Amino acid sequence: MAGAYWKQVHATGLAVPSDRPLDDLTAELTRMLGDADPETRDGTAYPTLATWVDRGVYDDLLPGLGDGMAAGLGVGLGERDTDSVFRRSFSALILGECIGRDNVRPLVAPGKILEWGDRLATWLLRERDLRGFVPGKGWAHAVAHGADALATLAESPHVAAPELTVILDVIADRLVLPVDRLFTNGEPDRLALTTMTVLRRNVLSLQVIEPWIARLTAAAAARSGYDDRDPFLVGGNAEAFLRSLYLQVAHGPRPPLVRPDLLLVLVDALRAANPHYLRVDPR
Repeated sequence: MAGAYWKQVHATGLAVPSDRPLDDLTAELTRMLGDADPETRDGTAYPTLATWVDRGVYDDLLPGLGDGMAAGLGVGLGERDTDSVFRRSFSALILGECIGRDNVRPLVAPGKILEWGDRLATWLLRERDLRGFVPGKGWAHAVAHGADALATLAESPHVAAPELTVILDVIADRLVLPVDRLFTNGEPDRLALTTMTVLRRNVLSLQVIEPWIARLTAAAAARSGYDDRDPFLVGGNAEAFLRSLYLQVAHGPRPPLVRPDLLLVLVDALRAANPHYLRVDPR
């Protein structure tokens, strides 16, 4: 019955139904964000909420909606390989939509935006379910969705150089945290795109960025000893990120002002992390 109802809503171009209170519709959609069925979650709840936020349906209610999504980041936090990841991950996406709406039309107090940013960062670093695509259940993609939300935060007029520096630190922290599986579903690319969003603000100098790159380079060059663990689990995520960041800095649109010097820093970083492939012949 619920599925048929929402199919009808989609058939009408996602117009807000008039037969039920918006609060009830929102509560149902919020529950659906955590559904293990990808059509319910990713095909219905997410696009409906995102569209309504974008159309201004929640303009008078945006702080409350954002707070509800921020609360969703804590549902089952710490669990691994359970369905609770869907609620957390898709709550991050909708929270990013709320921030994005405020970027277009100021609706939320600056302190609230920064609070949401703090909640996003805390969740992303504490998230332990790092699956990308889950067979039979679709995308979990917590790291990628967290990166997307932080990219939107980086565009906020309420975010200045100190907060942008924190976003970079969160990205680095996420990349160097111990993992038992490497990111294989585009997460390094999404984190690199978030970094590009930070850099395109053109408020962080190379003096801030270069030590940050050095930290990631040290992580990328590290390998574990000869034990039962894959040695690349130590630095593989940081290495993949540096490669993606180089590609996006070199060839992406709207290059940041630091692009020429940053490319040199990234080339040195990749050489240091890949000495067997990129060693400069002294002859």
